Amino acid sequence: MKITFQGHSCFSVESSSGSIIIDPFLTGNPQAVAKASDIKVDAVLVTHGHADHLGDAVEIATANSAPIIAPFELVNYCAAKGAGGHPMHIGGGYDFGFGRVKLTIAHHGSTAYEGDVATAVGNPCGLLVTMDGRTVYHAGDTGLFADMALIGETNAIDCALLPIGDNFTMGIDDAVRAVGMLKPKVVVPMHYNTFDVIEQDPKEFEAKLADSATEVRILAPGESLEL
Repeated sequence: MKITFQGHSCFSVESSSGSIIIDPFLTGNPQAVAKASDIKVDAVLVTHGHADHLGDAVEIATANSAPIIAPFELVNYCAAKGAGGHPMHIGGGYDFGFGRVKLTIAHHGSTAYEGDVATAVGNPCGLLVTMDGRTVYHAGDTGLFADMALIGETNAIDCALLPIGDNFTMGIDDAVRAVGMLKPKVVVPMHYNTFDVIEQDPKEFEAKLADSATEVRILAPGESLEL
């Protein structure tokens, strides 16, 4: 499995069984190296409706004839814009051609904006994605919550993608606690330094996990890791 950081909270995941993109905020993302037109995937996964996560989901899904996989209300919102989709909800899992997806809770919001018009698009979520026998946990935008321990107990997580930016999500200290509960083999920090209000030093996160069994991998946009 190959995981490529596309900036902010966006990751591409490729395996022998297929490829996906998660939270495809590329257009307007100051960190992004790739363009929406560069993306070739079998599915588009979205954790919630905020613009820095929904991003180019409809465009990428339409161009690739790929489904948007997300909470029910968000899929319906995207379907009204012409995208195909597979609606799910928290606690549910489904086996796709590329692998298995299960939705977890996330403590955040989920509203899509078109100009000044706001549309509620259901609950935010996290994602457990299993491909080629490897499991990736993308936490979405979330604060720390105790059930991360349950997620860690019931899933052998090879790689956790965790926000560290603070203000809107967990900060560094809470993300360190999340690692202790999730017990992933590898953790990649995300959702930081895209905007001034979420400026953080990922090296501090790495240093605070120096004695952990979890390996910290800090990825630059466009950089990948192999599991």
